[in-house]
Amino acid sequence: MYPQQIHSYLLKFFQENDCHIINGNDHYFSVQLTIDMDKKIMNRPFYWRYLENTNGVPNPAQLTFITDQNNLNEDIRGEVVHFGSPRLNQIFQATKDLGTFVQMYESVLDIRNTKTILTPWLGVNYKVSYYSDQTKEMLHSLGINLITGNLMNDFHEWLSEVDLDSKIPEDTINLTYIIKPLRALERLDLVVEQFIHQDDDTWAEEAKSRWKKDREVLEHFYEGVENKPECYEMEVKALEEHYEARIKIEIINGGLFYMQ
Repeated sequence: MYPQQIHSYLLKFFQENDCHIINGNDHYFSVQLTIDMDKKIMNRPFYWRYLENTNGVPNPAQLTFITDQNNLNEDIRGEVVHFGSPRLNQIFQATKDLGTFVQMYESVLDIRNTKTILTPWLGVNYKVSYYSDQTKEMLHSLGINLITGNLMNDFHEWLSEVDLDSKIPEDTINLTYIIKPLRALERLDLVVEQFIHQDDDTWAEEAKSRWKKDREVLEHFYEGVENKPECYEMEVKALEEHYEARIKIEIINGGLFYMQ
């Protein structure tokens, strides 16, 4: 997941949850949290419990996120966020808690006094995790046109440029999808699987090589022992589980988007 994708994702997340973006550029931004968002991501329940018991004045946190430290020229102090960082994983979880699926419409300005046609898209954000003794994570944001079947990569980035609303705009014709969302989702799942098959599997081979070296060390330790103790088998199994190459695909969120 590239820095610009993380930046776009975070901006959209906070804006959709009514958090005011104070300032920033393409490499960082500062945001004023709402009370609800502070409670969800700041992990300070005792502070809020104290305020509620004493009728105190709430002061939700103000955060600065640095999404591209390498290209940041200003002297900005903030929290560096990258793919796999605890804060980003926390916001992924908050997205799930707040609602995994949405249905939104592009805002339309009626300047021609004619009805605007909106086309349905299914958009899904996937997280692919590669596990062994080391972990690598990738984000794939995909969209599919439910009329034509056209696919789009980096769908979330494209979506971030569109002014969306949860209310159906007036003077629009919202086309009924031809491809059912469930079928479209199956197609997107296949696309993600193709990405995985085409991906470099060096990480798995390297994990296997490290497992082999550690297994040799273990065998050397028990060399000459005819009746190996029970702990030997436990250690062999633990090594195998530690280095075993596994891939996990998760849907972070998704939705139906009606757009021009």
